[in-house]
Amino acid sequence: MTENLPRTARPLRVLAAMSGGVDSAVAAARAVEAGHDVTGVHLALSANPQSFRTGARGCCTIEDSRDARRAADVIGIPFYVWDLAERFREDVVEDFISEYEAGRTPNPCLRCNEKIKFAALLDKALALGFDAVCTGHYATVVENADGSRELHRASDMAKDQSYVLGVLDEKQLAHALFPLGDTLTTKDEIRAEAERRGLAVAKKPDSHDICFIADGDTQGFLANRLGKAEGDIVDEAGAKVGTHDGAFGFTIGQRKGLRIGHPAPDGKPRYVLDISPVNNTVTVGPAEALDVSALTAIRPRWCGSTPAAPGTYTAQLRAHGGETEVFAELVDGELRVSFTEPVRGVAPGQAIVLYDGTRVVGSATIATTERVAAGV
Repeated sequence: MTENLPRTARPLRVLAAMSGGVDSAVAAARAVEAGHDVTGVHLALSANPQSFRTGARGCCTIEDSRDARRAADVIGIPFYVWDLAERFREDVVEDFISEYEAGRTPNPCLRCNEKIKFAALLDKALALGFDAVCTGHYATVVENADGSRELHRASDMAKDQSYVLGVLDEKQLAHALFPLGDTLTTKDEIRAEAERRGLAVAKKPDSHDICFIADGDTQGFLANRLGKAEGDIVDEAGAKVGTHDGAFGFTIGQRKGLRIGHPAPDGKPRYVLDISPVNNTVTVGPAEALDVSALTAIRPRWCGSTPAAPGTYTAQLRAHGGETEVFAELVDGELRVSFTEPVRGVAPGQAIVLYDGTRVVGSATIATTERVAAGV
């Protein structure tokens, strides 16, 4: 097997997605250094960039576009800005709002990779004659002897981003380059490399939170789009214990921000157990009631061939979460997963990504869960 960007590979025409951050800038520079013909592109994802997060976050602002252009100039590659604002609004922002409105917890970064960077962007790149799209993600594409591709975790687990790339299929992997994925270096060393290359983004802060929520207030953003709708917070027995301004503002496992008028009888903290958009009710209970023994996930996407038989894998349930052992099988097009040990705080709408060792098998969207305590 060969790792991505080998020096012996034939030169490729590469479109480097440059967010304006340090990772994508170094990735583009490494692609040039590997002998590829590289063109930089920054994605304009908002019709009004000032409405997106500002403050050198490395994603979607006017400053980010300028930072990306300056990095491309230093690297010595052509640079363009592509307007994908309407596609981003439809496929990422509106999806985010509708998922919360339905009581689910979406991952907009994963959705952006699926619909924007490796669909809209990749499709356009291939139509223009490029061979591959290059990004600053920390993951590794491995080519097998038969020419098939696999997605693997980054060499450095501390920086691994394969979870948010688990939606990519084999065809997309065949046209994806991740020059940072096989590098056993710390983020400080990546920044030092950027500084050696003369890239001004070397000291730029990493991006955090959700790029299209300017002030980081997710609940306020949703309330502005969906309107406030006061409802009840109830305990597991259905007794009212508080009120809220909209069930959409909560996610399963949430502890903070619960307006509960009095302590629970056992004196322990309460967590969101369930969100019901139908009657605008949020149910809370003790932490142990969050334990999940199994789940069903829909819309599976495979990073390669579809698993032929049920099997034991490890699973990751959130971008910065750990792995847990599971037994998984496909039943009527849905993924049924049982956990070896119960896990806590699993929410419908989240992605579950399956791994076989370091290889990403595929991902699916969690639809329902079975709880240990509640037996739901």
